[in-house]
Amino acid sequence: MNAIVVGASSGIGRELARQLAACGYGVGLAARREDLLAELARELSTPVWLKTMDLARPDEAMSRLRELVAEMKDVELFVISAGTGSLNPELEWAPELATIAVNVTGFAAVANVAVAHLRQRGAGQLVGISSLAALRGSSVAPAYNASKAFVSNYLEGLRLMLRRQRLPIAVTDVQPGLVATRMAQGEGQFWVASPAKAAGQILDAIRRRRRHVYVTRRWRIIAWFMKLAPDWLYRLTAS
Repeated sequence: MNAIVVGASSGIGRELARQLAACGYGVGLAARREDLLAELARELSTPVWLKTMDLARPDEAMSRLRELVAEMKDVELFVISAGTGSLNPELEWAPELATIAVNVTGFAAVANVAVAHLRQRGAGQLVGISSLAALRGSSVAPAYNASKAFVSNYLEGLRLMLRRQRLPIAVTDVQPGLVATRMAQGEGQFWVASPAKAAGQILDAIRRRRRHVYVTRRWRIIAWFMKLAPDWLYRLTAS
């Protein structure tokens, strides 16, 4: 069994790579920071492949992911955990552009390579790490929330496409709440999960080939509120 984790240098991706290796997967580790990938590789006891890539350079990222797949020869599981985002209430353009470049264009680029490989092999699974932020807009991080809405919607489209083609390829949309990573920003945080706990629940969703999962599970309550709250109430609570 082989898996590739894009965004394995830190946070959820790093911990998920550890847990996949503990389950016996050979793991392809991909991210921008080669030193962190090498550090992680030394911890793992199963076969490991390393490949640096930057999703902000989509053509290069696609080429490097294809190289990684070729080196591993067969990959049945792809996890796209790479992402970026920042609080930007002043709507400065540079952080908006950086977020869109990685979370939208970069995500779609590597998902394209993953789906092409899985179609060729005729089976497998694609997992995308979206966010609970995908459910509504944000006054302090507009590009981040919008980009995660793209991720979830794109994953749904891929799932429907593969189902229409009658291919046994699972597509899993993971929407975490707050996890103790660099991405968790702002005040008044609650129900913050450790990367290890989040990765454990994602691994369970992978095993079950789930279409969608909130991480941790208690965030279903907040998701229910975000989906059903009228605009005036959501604006009040989100301000």
